[in-house]
Amino acid sequence: MRITIDYTPALRQSAGIGRYTRGLIGALAALDRQNQYTLFCAGQAPGAGPTDGASWPPNFRVRVVPWQARHLGIAWHRLQLPLPAEWLAGPTDLFHSPDFTLPPLARARGVVTVHDLSFLTVPECADPRLRAFLERAVPGAVRRARRVLADSASTANDLNRLLGVPAEKISVVPAGIEPRFEPVRDPACLARVRARYRLPERFILGLGTLEPRKNFVRLIQAYAELQRRAPLPQNLVIAGGPGWLYEGIYAEARRQAAPERICFPGFVADEDLPALYTLADAFAFPSLYEGFGIPPLEAMACGTPVICANNSSLPEAVGDAALLVDATDVGGLAGGLLGLLGDGALRARLVTAGLARAGRFTWSDAAAGLLAAYRQAML
Repeated sequence: MRITIDYTPALRQSAGIGRYTRGLIGALAALDRQNQYTLFCAGQAPGAGPTDGASWPPNFRVRVVPWQARHLGIAWHRLQLPLPAEWLAGPTDLFHSPDFTLPPLARARGVVTVHDLSFLTVPECADPRLRAFLERAVPGAVRRARRVLADSASTANDLNRLLGVPAEKISVVPAGIEPRFEPVRDPACLARVRARYRLPERFILGLGTLEPRKNFVRLIQAYAELQRRAPLPQNLVIAGGPGWLYEGIYAEARRQAAPERICFPGFVADEDLPALYTLADAFAFPSLYEGFGIPPLEAMACGTPVICANNSSLPEAVGDAALLVDATDVGGLAGGLLGLLGDGALRARLVTAGLARAGRFTWSDAAAGLLAAYRQAML
């Protein structure tokens, strides 16, 4: 097969879809030396990954086009210009877009990855302009695609229920956890990361793009209630870059009695994440909706006990290796954190179960699932 993959998200997005795309396509390159691949990159790459082809196997080539991703998106999805992707990427049998939308295609069969349907399930949490765009673009993409990929069975069910995508047209390709996510034992590395992000000695960690869907306002409220119930030495650290509608997160922190105990170190570089997870006493992930949920599994792989929301794909990802709570129940979240920090037997059980659970998700397995989906798309 001649397969073109839009690799632009891997180069333009540092977290989320970018990390998923980098991990998945990197594993695919290690797995498949038979099919011919073109990595399509819009605009000049800012250095987030290799684009000169030197680090890719011989059956992979990189195609960088001068048009910026934003301009191509306008042409394809807003103006709906009939500009087939093959005209830019070259002849191909199959075109895979890993970021919700599918460009016009002449003869190639389309594959699109829809990571979640949060713009439909929790629309109040989405940037209004992005939500309006996805409401227009995603239904058409899944309708035109020969195969639709979802990160979880939960998202696959949402695709069937909300957009009418037939179940037999959907392939579930979960994320993997990189081997570098493991408990960090080097004191010097831990000290460097603590100093780099000005981390307190002991803390509860929340991690994710600062946006309403991550539910950090309720996490702050739960932390404040926890301190009123039984003052504990842990501070609260919420790490992640600003997304949208995030002003309320900072405002909620300022409203609390001890705002100095709530820290926002900003975006944390990929290479520092294992140490960050290792330093935390607990990892809290009370998201309102997730298409998969990589951070809880990464925290587990680093030996950190996890408390997590019980909605969408999260129970599917973490199984019985995390403490599950209702994301909208501030008191329940506070009680769960109290139990997680104060019950040594519970912590030990979750750490052991978490290490085993995280080990079940590998990028090599994900790449095998992706390759199987490509073959199904060509039938």
